[in-house]
Amino acid sequence: MSDSKRPLEGIRVLDIATFIAAPLAASILGEFGAEIIKVEQPRDGDPLRRFGVPSLESDDTFCWLSEARNKKSVTLDLRRAEGADILKQLVAKSDVLCENFRPGTLEKWGLGYEELIKINPALIMLRVSGFGQDGPYSTRPGFARIAHAFGGLAHLTGMEGGPPLTPGSTSLADYVSGVYGALGVMLAMRARDHDGKGQYIDLALYEPILRMLDDLAPAYAARGIVRGRQGLGTSNACPHGHFETTDGWIAIACTNDRMFARLASAMGRAELAYPERYGRTAARLSNSGDVDAIVQQWVGTMTTAEVVTLCADQDVPCTSVNTIESIFEDPHIAHRRNHVALHHDQLGDVYVPAVIPKLSRTPGEVDSLGPALGSANTEILGGVLGMDEGRMESLRAAGII
Repeated sequence: MSDSKRPLEGIRVLDIATFIAAPLAASILGEFGAEIIKVEQPRDGDPLRRFGVPSLESDDTFCWLSEARNKKSVTLDLRRAEGADILKQLVAKSDVLCENFRPGTLEKWGLGYEELIKINPALIMLRVSGFGQDGPYSTRPGFARIAHAFGGLAHLTGMEGGPPLTPGSTSLADYVSGVYGALGVMLAMRARDHDGKGQYIDLALYEPILRMLDDLAPAYAARGIVRGRQGLGTSNACPHGHFETTDGWIAIACTNDRMFARLASAMGRAELAYPERYGRTAARLSNSGDVDAIVQQWVGTMTTAEVVTLCADQDVPCTSVNTIESIFEDPHIAHRRNHVALHHDQLGDVYVPAVIPKLSRTPGEVDSLGPALGSANTEILGGVLGMDEGRMESLRAAGII
C-alpha cells in the first residue's frame, strides 16, 4: 500500500533539452512526483516527436508518447530575447533545469549557468553533452552511437575478428546517461538541503559507458591488456554466453565452479565438473572452445523452454534470449507489471515501460503519455507566471510561443 505523496512532489523541473538523455532524467523525476515543464520550440517542437516508429493515427511517434511521459508542454523560442526572458521568469520559480545543448549555446543566448544562478541561487542545472562542458572535444556534437564508439563499448561488441557492432539499442548511452543525470540531480538536491545552494551537473554521454567497462581500465593500466571482441562468450567465465536451441537462443552464465557443477548435473554429465576435467575456472577458460562446444551440443537438441526448465531445476542461471514479442508473452514480466497501458484518444491503449525502481511506500507512477505541443501554455504561462491571454496571444502572433 502506497502513501499518497510521491517523494518529489513540490519540485519543479524545466526540461529544455531534446532527444533522450537529459529529457529521460526529467522523466524519471516526473515519475516520482516532480512537476516537469517541457519547453519546446514553437511549431515543430522537440525532434523526438518525429523520431522512431510513427503512431500513424497520432501526430507523434511512440518514442515521444513513451519518453515524454508525465510532462507539460510549453512552447518558447529561447533564441529570441523575449523567449529567453520568459524562461528566466520560470527559472526563478523552479528547482531544476535539464539541458543538452552543445556547450556554449545557452551562454550565447544569455541563459548560461552563471546567468541563471543570479536569478535563482538554489537552481540545480543538469548539463548533458556529447563530450562534456570542457576539454578539447567539448564543442563536438555527440549522439549515443558516438558515445558507444568513443567510450569503448562498440570495440567490444561483435564476433571475434569481425567489425564493431551496435550494442543492441542505438540509444543505450542516452538511457544510461539519463539515469546518471537523474542521480546527479538527486545528489545535488540533497546537498542543497544542507546549505541552500544550487550547482550544475556536467555529464558527457560517453562517461557512463566508460564507467561500465568492467575492469578494462585497471587491467590495461597495470598490464597493457586490450580486450577485443569476444563474440558469444566472455574471457572472464565459461560457459558464459549464448547458445542456440532448436527454436531460438538461450543465455547461460556460469560464473564459478559450483554453477558449472550444477550445469554438468543438468546435462547428465557430472564428470565434466571433476577437478581433472573442467571443474576449475582456469581449466574451463583455457579450454573454453571445447566447453562451449559441449554445452552447445547439449542445448542444440532441445527447445528453449526445455533447456530453461532443466537449468532452473538445477539452479543454473539461464534464460531465453527474448524478443519484444516474447517479453510481452512472459508471465513473470506480466506479474511484475513491467509495462503499463495508458489511454490515448486516437490510439486507444498505449503500452509503455513501467516505472523503476519499485518503491514499497512511495512508488512512482506514469500519469500521462507525451503531451501535445504547447498544451500547457495557458496553465504554465498564465497560472505560474500570471500572464494574461492578451499577452499570450501577442506572443503567439510573434512566434515566440
